[in-house]
Amino acid sequence: MAYIISMVSQKGGAGKSTLARLLARELAHNGMRVKIADLDTQQTTCTGWASDRAEAHIDPEIQAQPFGNLRTALAEAGRFDAYILDGRPHSSQQTIEIARAAHAIIIPTGQTKDDLRPAVQLAHSLVDTGIEPSRIAFALVKTTRSVVEVAAARSYLEQTDYAVLDGDLPISTAYGIAHDAGKTVTETPYRTLNEKAERLAQAIVDRLVALTTVKEAS
Repeated sequence: MAYIISMVSQKGGAGKSTLARLLARELAHNGMRVKIADLDTQQTTCTGWASDRAEAHIDPEIQAQPFGNLRTALAEAGRFDAYILDGRPHSSQQTIEIARAAHAIIIPTGQTKDDLRPAVQLAHSLVDTGIEPSRIAFALVKTTRSVVEVAAARSYLEQTDYAVLDGDLPISTAYGIAHDAGKTVTETPYRTLNEKAERLAQAIVDRLVALTTVKEAS
């Protein structure tokens, strides 16, 4: 059985593709067969990145492919241990469909209310379609160095019915440079930045394992 993880957001540039690449790399590094289904066909961020990574001969190589529709994408899922759906931004029918298909739904958000409110609204809209709140989790990305501000954002999200993943990804030029080189946010030259990214990736994995364990037991 493939673990299916959906990355969805209400706003463009929220960090979906960053998280998709991060998770894919960490799972592949640990020996899993992983693929990113790039459903944002207008941007194909993950597809272009995977091509850059392959051309630079960076291990592990990550498979990413653009798909025009979810049905075609899911037909590939059985060949992999983990299948990551990177959807288009904004609430849409596609967002609902990929959320329904996933074991875990990750919504990235920044720390300001301009970011937090749309993220929470998206979560609410998914639940309104019948998706279980337990499958939804927020990931804090593009945070500042302010411990107080990050804590305030986490507190805001914790007042909802949804999980908030441990860790956060700060705004960093080094992360952007890594992406440009076909790497992920765990592959910068800076140990502290890598460790922060690893912590968030582990939180996603832990969440996925917990959800699938409960599903298998029920």
